Amino acid sequence: MITNRRLVEFAARYPEAARPLQAWRQLMEARSYASFAELRQCFSSIDKVGDLHVFDIGGNKYRLVVFLHFVQQIAYVKHVLTHAEYDRMAWRTR
Repeated sequence: MITNRRLVEFAARYPEAARPLQAWRQLMEARSYASFAELRQCFSSIDKVGDLHVFDIGGNKYRLVVFLHFVQQIAYVKHVLTHAEYDRMAWRTR
């Protein structure tokens, strides 16, 4: 299960992000991932920052910061950011 609300809200502000964000969601929902290593096989540009996972989306234009619970197969979208917003690092304090 993935929280889709933040993806939709971000896409309302950045319409060109809609397709890559929904493609990410569909890939995530298409199978289960038991570990970070399994995720990396599908998403080569994923990074781990503390207990969060950061995905590069849309040709590295956007960053998706997600909390994943592998056992329950839940993905909670914490932040959807432009690359510039991500680089400012303010998201780490929210």
